Amino acid sequence: GLGGVGLARVIPIALFALLGGALADTQDRRKMLLWTNSAAALFAAILTWITFTNRDTVPAIYLLTAAGAAVAALMSPAYQSLIPNLVPSTELTNAISLNTLMFQIATIVGPAVAGLVMVKADVAWVYALNALSFLVIVGALLRMRYRGKAAAGAVGLGWAAIVEGWRFVRGAKIIWGSMMLDFLATFFSSARMMLPLVAGDILHVGAAGYGLLSTSQAIGSVIAGLVMSLRKDIYRQGGVLLGSVVIYGAATALFGLSASFALSYLLFAVTGAADTVSTVIRATIRQIMTPDRLRGRMTGINMIFFMGGPQLGEMEAGLVAAAMGVPFAIVSGGV
Repeated sequence: GLGGVGLARVIPIALFALLGGALADTQDRRKMLLWTNSAAALFAAILTWITFTNRDTVPAIYLLTAAGAAVAALMSPAYQSLIPNLVPSTELTNAISLNTLMFQIATIVGPAVAGLVMVKADVAWVYALNALSFLVIVGALLRMRYRGKAAAGAVGLGWAAIVEGWRFVRGAKIIWGSMMLDFLATFFSSARMMLPLVAGDILHVGAAGYGLLSTSQAIGSVIAGLVMSLRKDIYRQGGVLLGSVVIYGAATALFGLSASFALSYLLFAVTGAADTVSTVIRATIRQIMTPDRLRGRMTGINMIFFMGGPQLGEMEAGLVAAAMGVPFAIVSGGV
């Protein structure tokens, strides 16, 4: 069931990410976000209704999950491309840091709130809150002072536009390198997938310990995001980027060797902090180096890398762990 839900998310993202990027470069990005968030609210409302009325069949859930993923794929390039239009270039690093910080906080608070609602009420109310959240975003977009236009100089919506975006990304070595770095890091970073086995078989802390350990990476990310959002800028970004990747890999490898819960918690938090630093710098570089008329397509292509790495990485981690054991899979991934 969960595997089917994951597949229902992945396939639409792979199909619609490039189209979303082309649309973001040929249409008004703010209006695109208004329409896509409205569609997401509608799909969430339908899921709420069928759950309240006991019509929530497995095919219906798969279909609505796929529809929501498709909308997210269309939405994300416009969202990411809009950020540089809202703040001066000197404040872009801070803006991306705050955006990353909000995302990490949401990954901690959202599941916790959903769990409390499910305990006190019913899962249908979780879906209702989700639908309401999209309406809040629509309200914020309506109040936004920025009134954008379609990016100037785009070749139009079609295969030629997608090819132009691909050629730009492939020709910009720093952007291409940052995407490959993202893909390889998520492909070989098997630690998160292995957490249940680490908690149960290596640390022997059970379900409660697993729940606590799973918060450490997000907490590390939040701390790093908060520090970065308070800084004016990051100097020597290339060195900081490479340093954060080294720390990320080393902390992952040491996490695979650790038999202490406290040390494992600290090391996993370090991976979250290092990943956040790397993510903010890579995102800033890509946004600054990409012309506005190509930002949507660049973001759409990056979504394929960002999505493909973890999905293929889960398979790689499972195969290595089955053949060589969990510690070896984590340590080798870090190396």
